[in-house]
Amino acid sequence: MVKYGMFLGCTVPARLVAYDLSARKILEALGVELVDLKDVGCCGSPDMGSVSKKAALAVAAWNLALAEEQGVDVVITLCNGCNEVLSRAVETLKDLSKRDEVNAILRELGHEYKGNVQVKHLVRVLYEDIGVEKIRELVEKPFKNLKVATHYGCHLVRPSEILKFDDPDNPRSLDELVEATGAISVVYPNKMECCGLPVLAVREELAYRIASDKLKAMREAGAEALITVCPFCYLHFENTQVMLEVPEEEQVPVIHYPQLLGLAMGLEPDDVGLYENKIDASRVLEKL
Repeated sequence: MVKYGMFLGCTVPARLVAYDLSARKILEALGVELVDLKDVGCCGSPDMGSVSKKAALAVAAWNLALAEEQGVDVVITLCNGCNEVLSRAVETLKDLSKRDEVNAILRELGHEYKGNVQVKHLVRVLYEDIGVEKIRELVEKPFKNLKVATHYGCHLVRPSEILKFDDPDNPRSLDELVEATGAISVVYPNKMECCGLPVLAVREELAYRIASDKLKAMREAGAEALITVCPFCYLHFENTQVMLEVPEEEQVPVIHYPQLLGLAMGLEPDDVGLYENKIDASRVLEKL
């Protein structure tokens, strides 16, 4: 039996309790037993890598080594960025010379990475390991005529040579998982574009305009909610609507996918932390 370890990263436990809560609830309902990884830290983010690739790789390897020591086969990430960074580390450390270099650092702390762990985003676990059909079978209260827009983000299926999941140009995994809840995934033109957050620190106006353009396209496509699977994308789409003072009647509620699935599986709104959503998402309950 596959043993899964939950890697929360930095942002989810600090700012998005509802994402963590709802993910745990649906995984429990689906029969997935989770190990809470102890002593893990930052994934070794791209920001760190821009300063020192060696240090960033060592930090990623630290997390992977701890997962191995705790008997984990697959590390589940909720963050697209953590997904890409840790997956890239797994691929990079297949090079034994690089692994030896990193392990020289880890051994000073009493650890060693052996290359026996996989990394999968929550979406990939749901889509590949559990399967859309099983999820559909466990849906007790399917949504009726709820139109939603999906946002994959930049690091769920890309870079494809590292992640090797779904079609990077025309992915379907998240859409199919959404449709398993009874909701309708709408088509909109700039679906695969970035949310805009990466440029927030240097060009704030551009960052909000990118998100605003995407939200406008979703509304024009008839979307009544936006489904995200990345904490940073979630926060940026919510904050864009707040910062730009979008009228309430034009706001698009932003919902974590496990919140949507949890509701369709019969969980109560509080069970999936719907009260945490900054933009009122309770209107989707009318479509259950």
